[in-house]
Amino acid sequence: MYMDSLKSGYAVPARESATKRYCQVLELVDDPEKIARYRKWHETENIWKEIPEGLRRIGVVDMEIYISGNMLFMIVETVADFDWDEAFSLLATLPRQAEWEDMVGVFQKSAPGARSDEKWRLMERMFKLP
Repeated sequence: MYMDSLKSGYAVPARESATKRYCQVLELVDDPEKIARYRKWHETENIWKEIPEGLRRIGVVDMEIYISGNMLFMIVETVADFDWDEAFSLLATLPRQAEWEDMVGVFQKSAPGARSDEKWRLMERMFKLP
């Protein structure tokens, strides 16, 4: 049953204007209880409102996080003229962002006090269907 729901895929919304896509990975602490708590914090009703507000303010159009075991894969879709370094420097100064990163940091394999862009590792695209 679970695999059937995975194989049904996820709808992708059509965009009216050009966007950029970034892909990242992050490793969680390999502890099923901590992973369950991390997942809970990312449920719509539990995520602090300032977190998506801050992401939208810096130009993030959409964001998805996928999980397999203790590995996370994130897709970040941004406005076309997005500047990664500039945007994430600004994000770190916005309300509750640093507090959020500290809170979720206990579940992640990352340095204490690290910003989001210091925790997640950007991936390089090596193939696109021609």
